[in-house]
Amino acid sequence: MKIQFTETQKFSQWWLWLLLIPIGIMPIYGMYTQFVLGESFGSKPMSDTGLIITTIIVFLIIGLFLIMRLTTKIDATGIHMQYVPFIKKNVKWQEIKSAEVVNYGFVGGWGIRLWTAYGTVYNVSGNKGLAIELINGKKFLIGTQKEAELTEVIEKLNQAT
Repeated sequence: MKIQFTETQKFSQWWLWLLLIPIGIMPIYGMYTQFVLGESFGSKPMSDTGLIITTIIVFLIIGLFLIMRLTTKIDATGIHMQYVPFIKKNVKWQEIKSAEVVNYGFVGGWGIRLWTAYGTVYNVSGNKGLAIELINGKKFLIGTQKEAELTEVIEKLNQAT
C-alpha cells in the first residue's frame, strides 16, 4: 500500500496583498516626489538615503511574502516539511509518538508561531493542521488546507502500524 500526501501553501490571501501593494507604492511615490519633482515628501521628510533604504526594506518584505511557501510531504519514510526560506524538517516515523489532524484555533497569527500548546506552529492560513508529538517530547504543528485528505492519510498510516 502506497500512502502519500503533498501540499504546498502560499500567502495568497487577497486582503494581505490589498495591504502590501499600497505599502509598496508609497516609497516609490516618495522617491518620485523627492528625486524627480525635487520636493520634500511628507511633513517630516526623510533623507534621500533613508528613503532609498526604506524602499529597499519594503520591497524585501514584499518579496519575502512572494517566495514564502509551506510544503508538506508525507510518505513511507516520514513527514517532510519545508517553510521556504526558513525551516526544513524531515521526521522519520520511528521518531513520532503521535500525529493527529486538529483544529488548533487562533495561535496569534500566521507564519511561524513559537511556544504554543502545540509547540511551534507553521501555518499560512486557516486553523487546521497536523499536530505532531515526537518520542523525545518535542511538539510541532503543520497547517493544512487539505484537512480531509490529510486526515485520511494519517488514518491509513495509523491502521498500517
